[in-house]
Amino acid sequence: MDLPLNTDTWKWIAIPMGMVFGLLLHRGGVTDANVIMNQFRLRDWTVLKVMLTAIVVGGAGVLFLHQQGHAEWHIKPATMLGVVIGAALFGIGMVVYGYCPGTGIAATATGSIHGLVGLAGMLVGGVLYALSFPWIQQHILGVADLGKKRLPDLTGIPDWGWIGILAAVALVIFTLLEVSRRQSE
Repeated sequence: MDLPLNTDTWKWIAIPMGMVFGLLLHRGGVTDANVIMNQFRLRDWTVLKVMLTAIVVGGAGVLFLHQQGHAEWHIKPATMLGVVIGAALFGIGMVVYGYCPGTGIAATATGSIHGLVGLAGMLVGGVLYALSFPWIQQHILGVADLGKKRLPDLTGIPDWGWIGILAAVALVIFTLLEVSRRQSE
């Protein structure tokens, strides 16, 4: 099946789809900083459920679009030291801010003042990263650089197999969380 949409049409579809995604984040409850903080306190699993759902649905959607010729892979090098440092900074920022970047923008759209302050912080952080990029590239990104790798290439498991694995993992986690919730009641 080939979708009858050209590249320019897809660009305009992305805007309302982003708005729908923000609305779904809000409806899913993850534009509330308390929900995100309670995820880190292991008291509320809403964020985990929303993220696993987004990963599976988004992954399947991007793979479908790629196979139809409507999307291209833009594989970044697996620079492991950069990933570890970036993940740590992301986690610290998420705990301090109470949002990830996407939920922070969605919270800002709902009128959250602390969401707006954090959004300004993200912009400042982006500028600081851009200004320090030559140093980061020279001292961090070259350490443990695995190159441009994808899991299907490394494992031999096809793309749709990985989507199936992710979906199965998500279902197992959802089931375990539901069983745990019922036992605690």
